Amino acid sequence: MTTISEDPSRPRRRRRLHSDEFKARAVASCMQPGMSMAAVAMAHGVNANLLRRWVREAEMKPLAGAISKTTGEPVHAPPRDALFLPVGLPAPTPQPQLADNRIELQRGATAITLTWPVSAAGDCAAWLHELLR
Repeated sequence: MTTISEDPSRPRRRRRLHSDEFKARAVASCMQPGMSMAAVAMAHGVNANLLRRWVREAEMKPLAGAISKTTGEPVHAPPRDALFLPVGLPAPTPQPQLADNRIELQRGATAITLTWPVSAAGDCAAWLHELLR
């Protein structure tokens, strides 16, 4: 029988608290191209699941107090309805007519040149399959 006793000489393990700056640095590290979330978590000494939660929370909240690196001005998150931008697409261009398939077969001294329309490529494949059986 195993018993677990409370040892008053050992302090209880407490939940660690991380500052907002620490979380922001860890989340920013995750956003770097090619960075593994697990590697960032190990480097910062936190669990990868906890880091993923911080990233998800950062993606959900607006950019409060963020400053643009290019202009130096504060960045404001766009309203939700402004995230959709309709884009006009060019009119589809007609497909050019494809040339016929040309197949040249040679068996011994006999040579055959076969021309088959591209639109019936499936029939051509079935015919070749039977021929080469």
